[in-house]
Amino acid sequence: MHIVLIRHTSVAVPRGVCYGQTDVALAESFPEEAAAVKENLQKFNFDKVYSSPLSRCVKLARFCGYENPIIDSRLMEMNFGEWEMKRYDEISDPRLQEWFDDYINVAATGGESVLDQRRRFMDFIDEIKELQSDKTIGLFTHGGILINALVALARKSYSEMYNALPPYGSIIEIKL
Repeated sequence: MHIVLIRHTSVAVPRGVCYGQTDVALAESFPEEAAAVKENLQKFNFDKVYSSPLSRCVKLARFCGYENPIIDSRLMEMNFGEWEMKRYDEISDPRLQEWFDDYINVAATGGESVLDQRRRFMDFIDEIKELQSDKTIGLFTHGGILINALVALARKSYSEMYNALPPYGSIIEIKL
């Protein structure tokens, strides 16, 4: 199976704000960024296209010509629970330091950890792998999912990936 992960374009959220699963607006640069993504996707012939239900992913999928992507919530960004839409430097939750010290295993208060997100993503992969082993699959998704895909499927490390987060509009190919 050939998986092509497409990260949504820039969002209209200030830097340092924890926005995870909040359905935020896209930046004004969306038309230009989306046109570049669409151009870069021309070389692929997808057998199926999936998308996170968040509008920043669905809107990009539709702009790129995939009007009806299969929506799957397992492709959503990490759930930051009570920290959603708060600036990291304004979160007074004492668990924040625990999370900074071990974000892989520690969940945001009322949310999930990186490993929680990885488990739901791998559940999705295991399900589609059985049905579509010889297919090319497009996934419109988020940075956290791209990181977990590269760690779980391409043998990268979390420290390597968090130091080089794929930018908005990235396209990552993984062959299984």
